Amino acid sequence: MADNAKKANDCKVQGNEALQAGDFDKAIGHYTEGIALDETNHILFSNRSAAYAKVGKYDEALADALKTTQIKPEWAKGYSRVGTALSFLKRHEDAVAAFKDGLKIDPNNQLLRDGLAEAERQSSRPANPFAAPEVMARLAADPKTRAYLTQPDYMKMLSTLQEDPNAMSGFLQDQRFQDTLSVILGVNLGAKRPSEPGSGFPPSFQQQQEAPKKAAEPEPEPMEVDPAKTGAEEEKALGNAAYKSKDFGTALQHYDKAFELDPTNMLYLTNKAAVYFEQGEYDQCIEVCLKAEEVGRSNRADFKQIAKAFSRIGNVHFKREAYEESIKWYQKSLAEHRAADVLKKCQRAEKILADRKSQAYLDPEIALKSKTEGNEAFQKGDFPTAVKMYTESLKRNPEDPKVYSNRAACYTKLAEFRLGLKDCEECIRLDPQFVKGYVRKGLIHLALKESSKASQVFQTALELDPENRDARDGMSKCYSSQNKPMTEEEREQTAQRAMADPEVQQIMRDPAMQTILQQMQQDPNALKAHLKNPAIAEKIQKLMDSGLIAIR
Repeated sequence: MADNAKKANDCKVQGNEALQAGDFDKAIGHYTEGIALDETNHILFSNRSAAYAKVGKYDEALADALKTTQIKPEWAKGYSRVGTALSFLKRHEDAVAAFKDGLKIDPNNQLLRDGLAEAERQSSRPANPFAAPEVMARLAADPKTRAYLTQPDYMKMLSTLQEDPNAMSGFLQDQRFQDTLSVILGVNLGAKRPSEPGSGFPPSFQQQQEAPKKAAEPEPEPMEVDPAKTGAEEEKALGNAAYKSKDFGTALQHYDKAFELDPTNMLYLTNKAAVYFEQGEYDQCIEVCLKAEEVGRSNRADFKQIAKAFSRIGNVHFKREAYEESIKWYQKSLAEHRAADVLKKCQRAEKILADRKSQAYLDPEIALKSKTEGNEAFQKGDFPTAVKMYTESLKRNPEDPKVYSNRAACYTKLAEFRLGLKDCEECIRLDPQFVKGYVRKGLIHLALKESSKASQVFQTALELDPENRDARDGMSKCYSSQNKPMTEEEREQTAQRAMADPEVQQIMRDPAMQTILQQMQQDPNALKAHLKNPAIAEKIQKLMDSGLIAIR
């Protein structure tokens, strides 16, 4: 397993080199090879997403980006990949949501901020009516424009307008253009040109130039209303009313009738699937959702409708507690449309699945064996191996405070003090009476030159065990450290470390605290009066803990 992880990392390095050299296909190949070796490596999926975007494979880029956030939901860069892919797919509103999700994790990430600003700018632009998802379905449904769809020059005109709506000035004299516009906007434009006032065309797309005048043309016949579609909508409304009143049998009859009248509208099928879900007929629900997707794809349905069908299938699997399957379908839904409610369901399923896997992995006997192997590695001075074995032990039994303490000792030897501190805190949380946990924590604070914090921790240890020699020695080291004069270099390092703390920065910028600190320098007796104020005392203690000030 470790060997595979190393090989996967080698593939990542090779992929990065190819990506930087501009050989994107080669980079994709390396990343794919790495993923085959280690499917849990989120960076491989993230980098392959970037490579796919470089070669214009935006759907693949989105799929890899979503996989990245699934593997490591707390990694902000994954959401940047999702937002970028969605932006390339011109799904700007979904991109805005993705960038915002990333900024919740890392509010200061400039890449996410820039991506959000661009996505918001793009989403605020007036929509191109020719590029709307339902355009082809509407043109195919209208008797007049349906015939145009078989004409190559018409399809070329439509493609040009979908890319650039401002190109319509070249088609103003084409009657087919006016017919197309009438269908898309749902209004009878008559003989007016789209650039004329009252034409019904959105102002953001009106042309300023005047077209050459020509003889008045007869008005086209008013658009026909399809009675079948009207009847279908009426049946759907009746079905919805029956569904709300939980008369599911009647609801199904109306939805079937609606689809019979208009077999191009997948919504009638997804509504029918919702009824089956409520009735607990899960297999039928899935079957109808799959049929709905097929109908939707054939009739160029809105991607939000496709997403709804997929999320319904995900709901079925969630209800059945088949969480891996539910996650798969939720991810497919999110690839179509990033809906907040579906994202929450997906994350919930992922958490339940992760918890179940953790529970299934528990084994006290293997935990003890791994702990023993960790102790042996520690005695040999092989601290990385010791960390690995203690980590395995904690996966098998996460309630053993002594293993957290032992791993903290390893992290201290490896100078990974923050990780060690975290383990000490978990150790103390699990067993507040475990003195060694406090001693290890105090020693780490001393290593971080936080003698004030260290003395507080050692004091707690001595309250639990007044005769503990390690705690006594630690307290002595604190006194020595606090009374030892610092060199100029040590003072500078302490100040830099302290000023990196946002809380210290806020205290030092406070005008009232600046005045108090000046008074303390001029009159040491002023400290007693200020310490009577709990809020000020807390801030002074924070400055003492950081090493910025010392009180003799």
